[in-house]
Amino acid sequence: MLTKTPLHGLVAATHTPFHPDGSLDVAAVAPQAAYLKQQGVETVFIGGSTGESHSLTLAERLALGERWAEVAGELRVVVHVGSNCLADARVLAAQAERLGAVAIAAMAPSYFKPQTMDLLIASCAEIAAAAPETPFYFYDIPALTGVAFSMAAFLERARDRVGTLAGLKFTNPDLMSYQLCLAADEGRWDLPFGVDEHLLGALAMGARGAVGSGFNFAAPVYRRLMEAFAAGDWERARLEQFRGVRLIQVLAGYGYVGAAKALMGLLGVPVGPPRLPHAALGAGQIAALRGDLEEMGFFEWIQ
Repeated sequence: MLTKTPLHGLVAATHTPFHPDGSLDVAAVAPQAAYLKQQGVETVFIGGSTGESHSLTLAERLALGERWAEVAGELRVVVHVGSNCLADARVLAAQAERLGAVAIAAMAPSYFKPQTMDLLIASCAEIAAAAPETPFYFYDIPALTGVAFSMAAFLERARDRVGTLAGLKFTNPDLMSYQLCLAADEGRWDLPFGVDEHLLGALAMGARGAVGSGFNFAAPVYRRLMEAFAAGDWERARLEQFRGVRLIQVLAGYGYVGAAKALMGLLGVPVGPPRLPHAALGAGQIAALRGDLEEMGFFEWIQ
């Protein structure tokens, strides 16, 4: 197990920027990185679900990794390398190690799904072997992959087969399962939590880090939440968590991915539209979204 750089604090799951015509816009990565630094984010998770990884070609994912490595500076970069094609995942993993990523992560193949835990572990081992000096996180997100195994059992069975296993990106609201993972092997695993709207519950279970799309545009809210929790200020922590819940509720009403990318544009950090099958917001919807955000006080929350 490699534990060089535990993923504590806020880890922003970044958007992949596109031009209006849908082509990759690597020039927009530098402004993204600068904005996240300004917001106090120290680690980014690129090419994941928020980054629309399965809508990118291998060449685009490689170009995205190269660009983040060029502009990250003091930002730590975690690269999601998972793919339905394990050969592509290995190429991405090897590149991430060459570029100095602090970790890699991979979700399960989701078209031809591993039917047993042993097959899932074998798939992870094959990917991780392409980056033998880089910590590996399994990205558990059963709502999107349809692959659902006990993650506590996964950690127990994978630890001797995936030598670089550092933990899980746990994107699952099942806090009972999360607590079992936190207790596994006397707490040896790093388990950044991946469901923004349940972060306070995860902190109460023992989470020390979180990976989320909301940290792109609402990092101050979630940073105050974590600070309030650490100080034992439950009233403040619940307030900040509820702000995050309200924000997600509003964005989801417009189609979360498209609305989240539109919100970045409202903040002066344009990342373009999403790719199909996600829907982009039209001008009228963006204006309505701005009105909803102003009404709830969002722009004051992030000061």
